[in-house]
Amino acid sequence: MCLAGGLGAVTTRNVAHAAIFLLLSLGAVAGVFVLLLADFLALVQILIYGGAITIVLLFALMLTRLEEFSRVADNSQRPLAAIVALLILGVIVASVLGSGQMVGVLGKTGIMTIGSELFTQWVIPFEIASLILLIALIGAIIISRTEEKE
Repeated sequence: MCLAGGLGAVTTRNVAHAAIFLLLSLGAVAGVFVLLLADFLALVQILIYGGAITIVLLFALMLTRLEEFSRVADNSQRPLAAIVALLILGVIVASVLGSGQMVGVLGKTGIMTIGSELFTQWVIPFEIASLILLIALIGAIIISRTEEKE
């Protein structure tokens, strides 16, 4: 389901459908966390990524003007992008299979360890990500505003 949602998100032409496919993919990742017995990470995945990020994306879509995108044509570099994506997928698969280890430590990681890591080592990247999302939402609002001359 995760791969199907990801493929649907990148292959569909409708941006609202891409957001729904993204939600499907993020929900499937939460299911993987449940299978790894990492219930806290699954809950965070559903609440933050599945809920908040998708809602911000949909608000940004609703606030943009459709006229701005009417001049956008299909990109001629699509085959090159597909080749590069397949090469990156090959590198990722080779690195996972070549390591000889699977990610099985998530179930043994406690909430205290996760909380400690989030609020010490990863607090700056999370704040930067939230700032970028806020800037994107403000940008969507500015783009959607009608100018007084119109």
